[in-house]
Amino acid sequence: MDKRDDMGMRAIIIAAGAVMLAGCVTDREAELEPPRAPGDVIRFTAGPCFGACPSYTLRVTPDGSGLLEPQRFTAVPGPTRFTVTPVQYRRLRTLLAPYRPATGTERRIANGENCVRFATDMPGYTVEWARGAGKPTRLEFQSGCMDARYARLRTAIAAIPKLLDIEPMLKQSVKG
Repeated sequence: MDKRDDMGMRAIIIAAGAVMLAGCVTDREAELEPPRAPGDVIRFTAGPCFGACPSYTLRVTPDGSGLLEPQRFTAVPGPTRFTVTPVQYRRLRTLLAPYRPATGTERRIANGENCVRFATDMPGYTVEWARGAGKPTRLEFQSGCMDARYARLRTAIAAIPKLLDIEPMLKQSVKG
């Protein structure tokens, strides 16, 4: 191996190491610190639809940390931290409380299971409440379910971005 080949190999190794380190930093930045305040970490996922619906996951902690992880059709390119006030956290918890399954259980609202009127191509939503190492509590809702009994749940889900002041992160700018 001549000197140029050796230098080229070193450059590749250094570049590969830098990429690996950058991945580690990104992973660490995409995690929230365990909350110190009592309460649940609430995780909300808006799934994709047949169209340009924002698709993302967000997590909020009772002590005010928030993290938005975009997937498609959002205004932010990668994981983005935000702050949640105690009032916002309480409002979110109260907004979702009527739909929360029993602690440690799961509930699914979906076509063919407990939904009669269903529109296709709508996003699915998942809400998880987690505390410590216990089993999370989970609600899955296919928003195409148009049964009247789920109207308030649809309204509550639609209110989450505004309640948490993250709407600007979800709206793509239109370039003309």
